[in-house]
Amino acid sequence: MFPWAPYDLFSPDTVPEWILVILAIIDLLLRIGALGWIPHQRRPSVALAWLLAIFLLPYAGLLLFLIIGSSRLPRKRMEKQAKMNDIIRENTPEDFSLGKEFDDLPEWVTTTAKLNYQLGALPMVGGNGFDIDTDNHESMARMARDVDRATDYVHFEFYIVATDQVSRVLLDSLVRAHERGVRVRILIDHVGSLGYPGYAELVRRFDASGIPWRRMLPIRPWRGEWQRPDLRNHRKILVVDGSIAYTGSQNIIHRSYNKRKNLRRGLEWKDLMIRCSGPVVSELNAVFVSDWYSETDDLLLDEATEVLPNVEAPVYAQVVPSGPGFTTENNLRLFNHLIYNANRRVVISSPYFVPDESLLHALTTEAQSGVDVELFVGESSDHFLAQNAQNSYYSELAEAGVKIYRYSSPTVLHAKFVLVDDLISVIGSSNMDERSFALDLEVSVMIVDQDFHDRMEEVVDEFKASSTLLDLHAWNKRPLRHKYVENVCRLTSGLL
Repeated sequence: MFPWAPYDLFSPDTVPEWILVILAIIDLLLRIGALGWIPHQRRPSVALAWLLAIFLLPYAGLLLFLIIGSSRLPRKRMEKQAKMNDIIRENTPEDFSLGKEFDDLPEWVTTTAKLNYQLGALPMVGGNGFDIDTDNHESMARMARDVDRATDYVHFEFYIVATDQVSRVLLDSLVRAHERGVRVRILIDHVGSLGYPGYAELVRRFDASGIPWRRMLPIRPWRGEWQRPDLRNHRKILVVDGSIAYTGSQNIIHRSYNKRKNLRRGLEWKDLMIRCSGPVVSELNAVFVSDWYSETDDLLLDEATEVLPNVEAPVYAQVVPSGPGFTTENNLRLFNHLIYNANRRVVISSPYFVPDESLLHALTTEAQSGVDVELFVGESSDHFLAQNAQNSYYSELAEAGVKIYRYSSPTVLHAKFVLVDDLISVIGSSNMDERSFALDLEVSVMIVDQDFHDRMEEVVDEFKASSTLLDLHAWNKRPLRHKYVENVCRLTSGLL
């Protein structure tokens, strides 16, 4: 009589009918309430995914929503982020200006810089230098050499950190720096690092060293540490003495991630990091100082630049922090703005490409208008749901004219960047999926320079040599069972 009643828990033969009626009414009211409650300040795709979960699995779905349904960090942490934004703006000169070089650039480049400043409080700064590194292990060795030269402070913040034969060279350099009196601060994401081989050894080493270090967004309820468990700090930042910084896609671990299943499959991650010098280092350091303050209540103003230098000279760059600590999806707004303003070419590299409606429309619109749009993704992945959800978008993208390059197995393409025309490069930690747009704390660096863009094009050529261009005709002939699984996984894309 009441098809929505929880008959699996209560049998009508043993429970009075009036109880079943009450339970059925409560169940119906919960569903009606969810229809008006879940969509509040959420994208329709995200709201629909949650509603589907709640309607198919009412009690489990509702419980899951109550645990991880909010994409906002605790109020105290949001207030700290707002305070740091105010401090950064106060330390930015009122007459902060762009160089004369911007007079010859398209107006949308200037509006992009203004957009980023409104979103993340950090201005476009000139006088920077950048090196590109696509070798995970050599990148860690280079970081270690810079840390060994540190004399004042080292700020280290990464999503995944574990001790192994490759990462040890960098981790040992941090300990050596601390032992010779350098102020070393370390942040690692708790859930991100937890469970990887070498994590337990890492904790013992850090604890024994006396280095101030913290787990970011820790989930340890027995110590009173709790927040939504899938809101993670996905940033990768190393700052040395305020003069050198690293950021990009790489974690501090062997490129196989030391897991048996990866070793069996021969999986190795391909990343991209940039070594930065100039005023942009101070902006990356400001992001670290914000995160350290959020985790410790310790505001490291003596380890941060008091006033950002206003250098009117190439190379111009701007740091864009994003994540649930902000009220807007900073990285998604930046990407969409850049894509819609492209006139000739857009190149995107992302290991997890599960676009929301706005990003999907931006890419297909630009491709259909004649812009050369290239997407680099991995043929291999370590995430079943994300990979299959990603696969479900390929036909739609390719039919619109997007060229999809799949980096050949067993390498897992993990580099994350966006190139626009022959001028703009965005390098960082952000994937092109709902998780990176709304759930993870990310950091990106937008670089305005043709020479750097040309060097990034060399990386693109390197990736192409190891990739296969998707054949739409052959792709559409894949087995029906694959399409079914992909479409089911696509329904979860708003929650990935």
